[in-house]
Amino acid sequence: MSPTPPPLRLEDLAAAAASLAASSTPGRRTVLGLTGPPGAGKSTLAASLVDALGPDVAVAVAMDGFHLSDETLEVMGRADVKGAPDTFDAGGYAALLRRLRTATGVVHAPRFDRHLEESIGSAVPVRPDVPLVVTEGNYLLLDAVAAPHLDPSLLADWADVRACLDEVWFVELDDAVRLARLTARHVEHGRDHAAAKGRATGSDQANAEVVAATRALADRVVVLG
Repeated sequence: MSPTPPPLRLEDLAAAAASLAASSTPGRRTVLGLTGPPGAGKSTLAASLVDALGPDVAVAVAMDGFHLSDETLEVMGRADVKGAPDTFDAGGYAALLRRLRTATGVVHAPRFDRHLEESIGSAVPVRPDVPLVVTEGNYLLLDAVAAPHLDPSLLADWADVRACLDEVWFVELDDAVRLARLTARHVEHGRDHAAAKGRATGSDQANAEVVAATRALADRVVVLG
């Protein structure tokens, strides 16, 4: 693993994102990806960048909107590992990103509701005049090295996701802090502390190890405090 870079100020990251927004052209929107392990702060950073740049410049669209439904996961026998790479509609996510890059009209993206633990379709309108989409998720850089067990067709879908992104930043946080925040988030959304900690150190940690294997593929490593 390459050395951990020093933390960057939000102002510096917003300036870098603004430069990406400025590189967009009519009919070709710029898409910035934020990846990293569960609980690292990807969604918080995405929201902070959008707030800093303003709604006329940037909008956030999350990979989590493509979680497969709990009903589907039960049928698949994968409900206990929700959040693993094969529990998302990666092909649908890639298709949305392709639309977002070139759309001349409003595109409506889904949003994942953490309280419901389900996706809500068409919840995030993306206007064609907004030059930057900030999208975040665990598996934006997923490849066969990180996940050799995955079906090749699914890996191809994740590769299509990466092909739609102009840059990908890997968001990193001290593991102890990340696990504490992740446990607290699970408690906030209805689990008791024991179940929350079990999820954070169990299936979430297994996913985090897969994501960590993609770090070297990122264009930038962003350390959060």
